[in-house]
Amino acid sequence: MAAYAVAHMRQVTMGPQIVECLQRIDATLGPQIVECLQRIDATLEPFGGRFLVHGGDMDVAENEWPGHLIVIEFPDRGNAWGWYDSSAYREILALRTDNSHADVIIADGVQHPHKATDVLE
Repeated sequence: MAAYAVAHMRQVTMGPQIVECLQRIDATLGPQIVECLQRIDATLEPFGGRFLVHGGDMDVAENEWPGHLIVIEFPDRGNAWGWYDSSAYREILALRTDNSHADVIIADGVQHPHKATDVLE
């Protein structure tokens, strides 16, 4: 079953202006956050990780959502934790944690088909 690393990032350190090539949106990010972005893909690959959501525009439907949403999909929870605990990710983790505040969780996906009432069983 797929598993997901989900981060709600806020208060990201600002720095020199860069351009996010994928979205063609100007953003200002600190140099350590930029380095983290440049290095993270290589840490995901051995564990089958891929970005599903990586910041970008959001419409807040209820309450408030300050910050950015990041969702990374993995084949299963073992690979998600394998990535998070890997030496490659640990080498760059402080680039993010020293320059932003984030809540991070690892969560299982659901088996399909799935109905809302399945959680009652």
